[in-house]
Amino acid sequence: MNSKLTSSQQKTICSQLGRFKLRLLYKASIHGFNSTGFHQQCDYHSPTVSVGFNASGYVFGGYTKQPFSQTGQHSHDDQAFLFTFNGEKLLKYPVSNPVYAVKMIGNCGPYFGEDLILAYGGEAQVHSAPGNYYNFNAAEMHGKNLQLTECEVYEVETISEFEKPWRTVVWENEKRAEMMESIRLYCPPSKSVTQLRVLLIGPVGAGKSSFFNSINSIFKGYVSNQAIAGCSTHSLTKQFRTYSIKDGKGGNPLPIILCDTMGLEESTGAGLDIDDITSILAGHLPDSYQFNPTAPLLSNASDYQTSPGLSDKIHCVAYVVDACKVSIMPAKLEQKLEAIRRKVNLMGIPQLVLLTKVDEACSFVSQDIRNIYKSSYIQEIMQEVGVRVGVPMSCVVPVKNYSKEFELDQNCDILLLTAIIQMFRSTECYFDDITDRLSSKVKTK
Repeated sequence: MNSKLTSSQQKTICSQLGRFKLRLLYKASIHGFNSTGFHQQCDYHSPTVSVGFNASGYVFGGYTKQPFSQTGQHSHDDQAFLFTFNGEKLLKYPVSNPVYAVKMIGNCGPYFGEDLILAYGGEAQVHSAPGNYYNFNAAEMHGKNLQLTECEVYEVETISEFEKPWRTVVWENEKRAEMMESIRLYCPPSKSVTQLRVLLIGPVGAGKSSFFNSINSIFKGYVSNQAIAGCSTHSLTKQFRTYSIKDGKGGNPLPIILCDTMGLEESTGAGLDIDDITSILAGHLPDSYQFNPTAPLLSNASDYQTSPGLSDKIHCVAYVVDACKVSIMPAKLEQKLEAIRRKVNLMGIPQLVLLTKVDEACSFVSQDIRNIYKSSYIQEIMQEVGVRVGVPMSCVVPVKNYSKEFELDQNCDILLLTAIIQMFRSTECYFDDITDRLSSKVKTK
């Protein structure tokens, strides 16, 4: 059976429940809107999510931990709730009187209190009477369209975790020290480049500035916040900034520069202008360039760098994506990322994904960051973001930035340092290609 509830909608519902997935039990267009089909497929299964669809485009339903039956009695459930989708956002209506949360009626479909009944009377109908045991606005819930086009019931299943991690990580302080030293000693393959330039691109709030702050913190020895970072609906970064990281207070610069940009926004004329990306990649934008979302930097502008060298150009692009928002990424934002990726591909620049906020996306990882590669849920997100952004899974690196902590954590540091090392590795072929092209030109002369 193919579910009508989209993958994004399923993940949004599951985000209210924990580390779970949905398995389709009943589909009215296949099993019938009659109560017999519903009870044959759903009785004694729990917990469940019941979903109704109408011709007005509303997607709504309810959750209960109680198994369906035909006793004719109400069942107590203090975790039951009704819901509806408003675009990509889930609106949730908790049960107000848990004693009457669900009713086990034989001649109907899913029966929530006396407030919402799907497949009412064994027909493609909805019974809606808010205010008994659930409080909701009928127009908001289903647009007052009580004719169903589809009804589905899903069983909520626990996501099993891997016994062994599917990527090998050594979680030891000696390894952390070894990685820091390898970063200090790294030399870019080209003699004309002393510091790799990595461009951070991503939606507003994904954690671009926080990633720089986190790497900077590791080498400072304490959590610092040099770059402006925080929560906002619009980008806090207004300028193109190039951040060189020093090896401790008064130390030498490390062989990497992280370039921070204005955040991507889905609406036109907001956030980073796609045309500015080409200028950034080619090294035409100066540090502290003030972004204008409505107009890119033109080549005749006074601060346009007309003859950038290899050391001014971008050597690696890192897409920074919030793990909590991969499955609900707006289509327009995904289109912007695709347009950027095409520009980057044309210039032969290596790309990878920094998957941030993995602890917020998965409670198993939140318990212990070392569970990152044991989490099947994180693995699924990494696979999905790879497809959406257009990079292989080997180029997806999960990290946890510092945001609320006062002190450094060894295990978080190891994930963050791994990301820097992967950036170094990804540029090897880029510089090899440049060397080969230069050699070919010399031979032809």
